[in-house]
This record gives sequence, C-alpha cells and structure tokens, in this order.
Amino acid sequence: MIVTKRRDFNKLKENINRHKTVFLLGCSECAALCGTGGEPELKEMKGLLEAEGKEVTGLIAVKSGCQVLGTKLELKPFKEAINKADCIIVMSCGAGTQTAAELFEDKPVYPANNTMYLGNMTRFQVFDERCSLCGECILDMTGGICPITRCAKGLLNGPCGGSQAGKCEISPDMTCAWQLIIERLSKTGAFKRLEEIIPPKNWNQIPTRKPDKRGK
Repeated sequence: MIVTKRRDFNKLKENINRHKTVFLLGCSECAALCGTGGEPELKEMKGLLEAEGKEVTGLIAVKSGCQVLGTKLELKPFKEAINKADCIIVMSCGAGTQTAAELFEDKPVYPANNTMYLGNMTRFQVFDERCSLCGECILDMTGGICPITRCAKGLLNGPCGGSQAGKCEISPDMTCAWQLIIERLSKTGAFKRLEEIIPPKNWNQIPTRKPDKRGK
C-alpha cells in the first residue's frame, strides 16, 4: 500500500488562502487505512476548514483515487458541488492528487498529504517500508525480503559485518535485513542461493515517464 502522512495544516491554509469554497476528495483504500483520507478524516478536515471561514461544497472518499476513470464516474453525482468549489483538496497519495488535476484542468488542486513510501501495515496504522519500486525485483533470490529497502545500506550480497546480535549497526531498534534473509533462506531450504552473486541494480529499469495513448 502507499503510505501517506498528513501535511502541515498551516501550509494547506497558505495554499488555499485566496479561495472561499473547497471540495474535499479522499480515498477509501490506502489513505483510509493510513488515517489520512477516509470518511472520518474528510469530516475532520471539513470542520477545520469551516473554522477558518471556508465553505466546503462537498466531500467524498472515492474507492481508489489512483483510478482515473473510476474516480471520474464516482464524482459524476458531485458535479454541481465541484463546479461551485474554487479549488479541490485531495486527501490521498500523489497519484490521487494527479488524478484530480487531470480530471479538473480548470481548478487548482492541493494535496493534503505527503506520500511517503510503499509499505506493509503490520498493525493498525503501523507501517513498515518494504519496497522501493526499483523495477528489477530480486525477492526470489533473497527469501522474499528486500535488501534494497530493508538494509540501511542497500547491500545486495550479504551483510556488512557491522551488525550485533542480529541488529543493524545504524540502530539497535532495527533488525539486520540480511540476518532475516539468511534465516528465511535456511528455513525454506534455499540457503545455497546465498552463493549466487546479485549484480548491481540497473536503475534504468525504473520508468521515469511513459507516453500516454496520445504519445505525449
């Protein structure tokens, strides 16, 4: 899931200072689980904005803010409320904010959240960063544990030698990723995979920008 964190409200106030009316757009998936863009957070934001003298013309937490066509369909019943709004505040990840910007080219769109990383929720609203979206997955070689993300040094071929009692030398609160990898490979009978050398990452695999159907 995409992990988000609420931006400073004062920064948001600066952004919308010239606007009187606002429409709030949240997301029922990742942002809702993060507590940054579900129905309760939208209602909380509505109260904060109204206390600042702003009129909230409407609000909705769409099913998935990163789905452009799905979001467009869900927002059809809110056409009048959106038209009445001077701007749109998006309480989801950066992808959701860009969905709104694409759908409403004539309206200013402001993010209420910072997009942090791709992670796993280990307990309710407790998140661990697990994937760096490198475009060249090596989890088959490392027991399903990503050293790029979970090793403080991003080492690909074994531990650095600085860990103590299974903890990273960077922080005693951080388990050594390679300790986890070695234990996992041992338990699954794949220990010999440690003998394979993982080549340097080809960061060109990451698509920085793909053309859309119009070739732009």
